[in-house]
Amino acid sequence: MAFKLDSVVPWGRNMEEYKLMFRLNDSDMSKKIAGFGDGPACFNCEMTERNGNVTSFDVIYQFSKSEIERRIEEVRVTVMQQMRENMDNYVWKNIKSLDELENIRMSAMRKFLADYEKGRAQGRYIFHELPDRLPYGEDCFDIGLSSHFLLMYTSLGYDFHIAAMTEMLRVCKEIRIFPIVDLDANKTEMIKSVIEYFQRDYEVGIVTTEYEFQKGDNKLLIIRKK
Repeated sequence: MAFKLDSVVPWGRNMEEYKLMFRLNDSDMSKKIAGFGDGPACFNCEMTERNGNVTSFDVIYQFSKSEIERRIEEVRVTVMQQMRENMDNYVWKNIKSLDELENIRMSAMRKFLADYEKGRAQGRYIFHELPDRLPYGEDCFDIGLSSHFLLMYTSLGYDFHIAAMTEMLRVCKEIRIFPIVDLDANKTEMIKSVIEYFQRDYEVGIVTTEYEFQKGDNKLLIIRKK
């Protein structure tokens, strides 16, 4: 069955948020980075402007700029209404209000859209769906990042998450997954099982980040090759 754009809710984050979520220091930012499920985030764009090396992978990159832009506008009102109805589930510290949140998200996605066609032509935005095999050799990237996707969508099942993260680890020396809770910000038994699985062959650690927007989602999973 062909993937349909109307099955996703594109919602982009910026470079500063990526730095906080993934605890990226200056040394990390100079490395070769792969972003999995980046969607309409402007991390790639902002890093490229600073001579960084980022390749983003997402299933939505099969679509045109106008198609993605149209989908963003379709979901914008609905997402903000859901945020308004669930404000108590969030920490209004770094982001102070709903208006500020919408401005940050839309600014990030506009930057992405302005960069998308150029970045796709340069091979920085690549259509790919985990856990399919990536068109890269082993250890091609220093760090692989996954924001608000892996471990969060528990309905995809244990086997999916193991396969997806295994493929990420094939091409990356290290991967970082944020957050490590489900869609309701709860830890799950599946997350525990995933960690136990990778502890057999990798260095696995959980660290606290300075980024917490949804209550309880301030933990980062790092899996590194020994």
